[in-house]
Amino acid sequence: MLVKLPEAGADMMTAPFRTGLRSRAYKTESLNTRRPDEIIPVTTRDGAKLRVHAFGDADREVIILAHGWSCAIEYWNPQINAFADNYRVIAFDQRGHGESAPGTRPFSADQLADDFSDLLDAVLRPGQRATLVGHSMGGMTIQAWAQKYPEQVAQRVSSVLLATTAARQIPHRATVIPVFNDLVPAPEWLARTLFGTPLPLPGGRAVGVIAKSRLLNPSATADQVNFGLSIVRSCRPSARAAVARGLLRLDLHGAAANLTVPTTVIAGSHDRLLPELHSREIADTLADAGYLDRYVILPTGHLVNIEAEDAFNLELRRVIAMGRRGLVAVAG
Repeated sequence: MLVKLPEAGADMMTAPFRTGLRSRAYKTESLNTRRPDEIIPVTTRDGAKLRVHAFGDADREVIILAHGWSCAIEYWNPQINAFADNYRVIAFDQRGHGESAPGTRPFSADQLADDFSDLLDAVLRPGQRATLVGHSMGGMTIQAWAQKYPEQVAQRVSSVLLATTAARQIPHRATVIPVFNDLVPAPEWLARTLFGTPLPLPGGRAVGVIAKSRLLNPSATADQVNFGLSIVRSCRPSARAAVARGLLRLDLHGAAANLTVPTTVIAGSHDRLLPELHSREIADTLADAGYLDRYVILPTGHLVNIEAEDAFNLELRRVIAMGRRGLVAVAG
């Protein structure tokens, strides 16, 4: 399904407000935004300019972070702050998100794949390989890229971490809307209406309570809830809605088999947006292909790298080490 992304000008009046949401200060230091060491100019093949930030020295091992739907570079603040002193960390705004332009191409698996290939061309030197980390739609981006460009995987990647992501059937498995898909199937028109309508997301305590109960885990802190909600609210409503309509029918089933390097999958046991079933399906695909490193379930909701920051970062360090050694562990 092809979904045209809206022009950036449609939401330009709220740009300073959106930037402020992404750059709020928190008592939890790891959630605060770090100044990039380099801003890398990246222009996609259709002319869309992407915001790409690099942290850490250019001669270090590379980690590339791909964020999910309605997020931005700042979503990865806990990982940027934890890894930038010892690694070269690259984070970017997906097309239409954050400060990246929507370009002329409609949303599709091909568009995700091509944008990611263009990004890798810009940030990696010839022969250089990176650890890829994808959350939610970022994990779908990595799968789409591997499906379209399988020959690039071994050339450009040492290891992969896919976090709370999916490959297909997103609206039919989500339980984020009470009752639906828990007790009765959710009709696609309902998901299209709720997620595909370009309305600004409000803030406030009541919205935070709802976000915690439906998107995070019961033990999430106030800072974690406020941080996640602020990042999502910073996305242009028109872009959020357009991409949501495209994600409803995205089908990447089997694409993970092309990730021919050690690949770890992390699921959240309380994830209602992309329930654990999605991650298990991807892990099974990888296991059948012989490239599953580990399958991990953490006690989180959808924002696993924020809710379980220490455990996530520990797993990422292990994934980097496995990629460096070129090993695939016995999945368990």
